[in-house]
Amino acid sequence: MADRAGLAAFLRVRREALQPEDVGLPRGRRRRTGGLRREEVAVLCDMSGDYYRRLEQPRGPHPSEQMLAAIARGLRLSPEERDHLFRLAGHAPPHRAGRGDRIAPGMARVLEQLADTPAQIMNRLGETLRQTPMAVALLGDETAYTGPARSAHYRWFTDPAVRRVHPESDHAEQSRLMAADLHGTHARDGDDARVAELVDALRRDSPEFAALWRERPVLGPSCAVKRFLHPRAGELELHCQTLVDPDQSQRLLVYTAEPGTESDNGLRFLAG
Repeated sequence: MADRAGLAAFLRVRREALQPEDVGLPRGRRRRTGGLRREEVAVLCDMSGDYYRRLEQPRGPHPSEQMLAAIARGLRLSPEERDHLFRLAGHAPPHRAGRGDRIAPGMARVLEQLADTPAQIMNRLGETLRQTPMAVALLGDETAYTGPARSAHYRWFTDPAVRRVHPESDHAEQSRLMAADLHGTHARDGDDARVAELVDALRRDSPEFAALWRERPVLGPSCAVKRFLHPRAGELELHCQTLVDPDQSQRLLVYTAEPGTESDNGLRFLAG
């Protein structure tokens, strides 16, 4: 349902917040009020002045998605403001393309402070973009893979050697978590070619994944302790904390152990 009053108020506030110089228009000596005039916004949005004027009235027309996209561009809305505009008009926000492999500066700075901790940045496809030295010691260099194997999801379902890192009794739950995680990504970014290609490859190459995919698994809110079988440090029970970037395209995974436990000693051994 459209919120016509909310839409009208939002458009007025955003229009009045913009100055002529913000959009390349001359201010002129006779301009008495701040912000843009409705006629100026209409030109920026490539629509008639009467149509835009009626949008700023609670009984205005119901704009299409194309019209809303034009308004978002004309009013120089941020991605968050654009999404809010669409919701006010009763439309689902348009898909946002992820940044791919470009690591967010803030995420990179956090990782730099975790040099003595197993931590790594992954994108929405499960591809590892950067690791701390401790993460390499724990998991190996996950940035060295190419092709579909760049994705931890693909490796889990197609490379038996990957599963040896975890006890066999944990494999079924790990498979479900992997499938659910990718299912969430597909639900959000399914029109992205790379996401669709990864899902298609897994459904083709892994009967186990195909069966789980048909169940449409959903990832729960909690993250259980993960058990690792490390060739040098032995069995480790680690907590995995996840920091998600605001646009959902990247996540920072940090592995920690309870202080004073054998797992904590194992991590210290790897750091030594």
